[in-house]
Amino acid sequence: MKTIVLLKEIYLEGFRNIGNYLIRNYFRLFTWFSFMMFFVVLYAFIFRVSTGYAFD
Repeated sequence: MKTIVLLKEIYLEGFRNIGNYLIRNYFRLFTWFSFMMFFVVLYAFIFRVSTGYAFD
């Protein structure tokens, strides 16, 4: 019985660390993607303003 409890703890600890790793990397990727999209929008807005686009 002690072996089963020990294996259960090892299993849970392993998946706990994988979850934190995946979530941390997901948010890091999402942050960089958001910054890139913001700069694309900023570039498009500046391009439109500099070429005289009429915002009607």
